[in-house]
Amino acid sequence: MSQSTVLRTVGFIGLGTMGREMALNLMKAGIAVRVFDVRREAVDELATLGAHAAASVADAAQGADAAIAMLPNTPDVEAVVLGEDGLLANPPAGRLIIDMSTIAPVAERRMHAACAAQGVEYVDAPVSGGPIGAKNGTLTIMAGGTAQGFEMSQPFFKAMGTTVTHVGASGAGQTVKLCNQLICGINIQAICEAIALGRASGVDLKQLREVLMGGSAASWMLDKLGPAMIDADTAAGFRIDLMLKDLRLVQEQSHALNVPLPASAMVTNQYLDAVAHGEGRNGNQALFCVYDRMTAQTSR
Repeated sequence: MSQSTVLRTVGFIGLGTMGREMALNLMKAGIAVRVFDVRREAVDELATLGAHAAASVADAAQGADAAIAMLPNTPDVEAVVLGEDGLLANPPAGRLIIDMSTIAPVAERRMHAACAAQGVEYVDAPVSGGPIGAKNGTLTIMAGGTAQGFEMSQPFFKAMGTTVTHVGASGAGQTVKLCNQLICGINIQAICEAIALGRASGVDLKQLREVLMGGSAASWMLDKLGPAMIDADTAAGFRIDLMLKDLRLVQEQSHALNVPLPASAMVTNQYLDAVAHGEGRNGNQALFCVYDRMTAQTSR
């Protein structure tokens, strides 16, 4: 398929915080979108905005040039792709499946092999940029799979992201995403520690953040999540429980490859602490609650 070919229809499965916005951006790009989610209200809402409401995974893929999955975890994707009524049993007409979830690289390789055996291209293409990037269509997309699969996916990727890179064979996209999450988790932890130290020292925390943003400590996390940490705002963007899932995948990968990641292990334990205290559905910035407990302080 040439790069000039434009795919016109996509089946989109998974309309959570990220998936909803990604599906809307596909629609804004002029692509017909057939949507499915286990939450019927999510499907109905997108239908009012112009999507076709599918009754099942197979229905979403019906007549589509490609099917995209954006789901919470590895078993969810495996069920959608390999299940009895899943995408491999009911492949889209264009014989292209794209998984944009964040799941285990080894699972992506298994699904890629199963799809390849039936002549279906399978691309793992997790994203970075969070809900803001999903809404604005500025996601970073890291894709693993064949060169042909990546080329076939381009019309969809261009509608959802601004940095789109083919990083290697099947599973490579997920590996790069896990490296991304590793850095994000440790960065969030570092910001929490800086705020905790600044608070205990009596400095103005908003001024502290402004100064840090002007120097080498500046980061996307400090810019976007720092204000919420300082204001004790736990409202969800990207949730604590989803970040813990990603960090667990990092640990699984590191254990399988005998790569020690001590800082990642420490921040994973702090995310476990947050979930144990009922904070799993809070936003990532709510990791500061762990530091509130450790320092016996809650005021900012």
